[in-house]
Amino acid sequence: MRLCGGIFGSLRAGRQLQSVHLHKRTVLTESYVRGPLDPPLLQSTVGDHFAKIVAQHGDRTAVISKHQNDRVTYASLDARSNALARGLESVGVRKGERVGVMLGNSMEYAVATYALFKLGAILVPLNPSFNSTQVVSALSHLESSHLIISAESNLPRKEPRSNIALLKHMVEDLSSSRLQSALIPSLEQVILVNNSGGRVDISSYKSLTPFSSVMSQLPGDGRPLPEQNLSPQDIVNIQFTSGTTAMPKAACLSHHSILNNGSQIGDRMLLTPNDVICCPPPMFHCFGSILGFMATATHGSALVFPSESFNARAALQSVQEERCTALYGVPTMFLEELGLIASGEVSENGFQHLRTGIAAGSSIPAELMKKLHRILNLTELTICYGMTETSPVSAMTTTDDPIDKRISTVGRLMPHVEAKVVNPENKSQVLPIETRGELAVSGYLLMKEYWGDPKRTAEVMIPDASGKMWMHTGDEASITEDGYITITGRIKDLIIRGGENIHPLEIENCLLAHSGVADVSVVGVPDERYGEVVAAFVAPEQGIKQVTVEEIQQWVRGELSNHLVPRYVFFLGPSDTFPKTASGKIQKFKLREQAIELLASA
Repeated sequence: MRLCGGIFGSLRAGRQLQSVHLHKRTVLTESYVRGPLDPPLLQSTVGDHFAKIVAQHGDRTAVISKHQNDRVTYASLDARSNALARGLESVGVRKGERVGVMLGNSMEYAVATYALFKLGAILVPLNPSFNSTQVVSALSHLESSHLIISAESNLPRKEPRSNIALLKHMVEDLSSSRLQSALIPSLEQVILVNNSGGRVDISSYKSLTPFSSVMSQLPGDGRPLPEQNLSPQDIVNIQFTSGTTAMPKAACLSHHSILNNGSQIGDRMLLTPNDVICCPPPMFHCFGSILGFMATATHGSALVFPSESFNARAALQSVQEERCTALYGVPTMFLEELGLIASGEVSENGFQHLRTGIAAGSSIPAELMKKLHRILNLTELTICYGMTETSPVSAMTTTDDPIDKRISTVGRLMPHVEAKVVNPENKSQVLPIETRGELAVSGYLLMKEYWGDPKRTAEVMIPDASGKMWMHTGDEASITEDGYITITGRIKDLIIRGGENIHPLEIENCLLAHSGVADVSVVGVPDERYGEVVAAFVAPEQGIKQVTVEEIQQWVRGELSNHLVPRYVFFLGPSDTFPKTASGKIQKFKLREQAIELLASA
């Protein structure tokens, strides 16, 4: 996942001053910066910290699942997750075992998350859109013992998909009372959440265990679990990187890394027990699970699931009905929500309670940020940057950073984090301040490893001369003298035209300011003369005069220099969508392939 420091000014009364300690000796010459040393890192497991929050805020709302018409307080979520933990233990789930969870955003997901964390089992979120090959590959790679899966996968803008065919592919005989899987020999049990509303008949599938039967119904089983002998350093979450390439990797995250990262995110958003956060991003992704669960649960705030998968209308209605104070999203989500308001399909009223939120996944164009401020009242919207491998957020803006900093940068480092910008060709060379290079990050938030993949782990986790471990992100960035970090794209997404580096983001931001452009992605395509030239994929704004190739080119020519003008422009039809990762980022490598095919057939 890629989500898209000096002294911070005072945030609000009663809040501790945040500061970034810049490296005194090299601040004027080298791109190296350290985050604040306060507050101290939490030395706790997720479960132990959650128990403290329950003791303080037990009667406050913890999770609201709008599509299920279900809501729980912190005390109730604690009791439900304790009951499920005891049930899971009774069917063989033990500390350290990998448990796949393939559910949409739901109350079952919330309860399962805390149940697994309390047991010390490892939560392995799986994308509900995965096909049978992907599920088998993921579970086999991790030698998973259990799978919690829904009868149907509800995916954005699609009809519900039955998962029975997928299960039949994995399990020899669903009607047998004993589960056997030659494809996944480690698999002991499949626990089924029947979310189908009667559309899927599971009565004859004896090898599947109903989720409801695993929830312990015994009196008192909502009480706290016995001591599980867990350590904050234990792996508790394995996230498959959504990635902008076709090869996901399994990043191993600990109690220590995700708990502290979530707490720091909530601090920077100034969350309190009075905040209600609308969370459309998926729970199978770091955005939902850590920026969602961990940030809210460490602050006693409420988390709202509008729907199982992203639905712009449901998200906006949830904000209106629950008087949400924060809204999460990636740029494509925000654009769709704003489109519904612009068309009159959703009332522009009812957003006055919003103040903050998180925009991540990719850079936020200036025009989009202005609309979010004006239309949704997100005047304290924060920008996050990070990756799955860093648990995930390493840099973030504050609620009162100047607007230009929230548009042009991803803020400054989180506490107890270090960053440097290095030469991509010589990773030991730290570049001068405000020079573009590859961003590397170090600190408590680093993953432990890619599960079962030491080669790919060693490619990105590289110790420096002193032995300190650094995660090399693959992102191109620069750092200012006062510690603000600007991400200018993926190193591999740079377009090199005649030896000159072109940054797609610069052209994308320019085109998004055009009234006829709803969304755009810029890639490089091969060219005999220049090596590469610019190609733009444009989603036109609907309901107005269709923009032309010539208008696109003339707009860029008028705003930027001539070499940045797209040689090729491809328009998406009304029903076309950009290929995206699980977190909503556009997969540029797929667009590049499409462009090459289109040009070859022209």
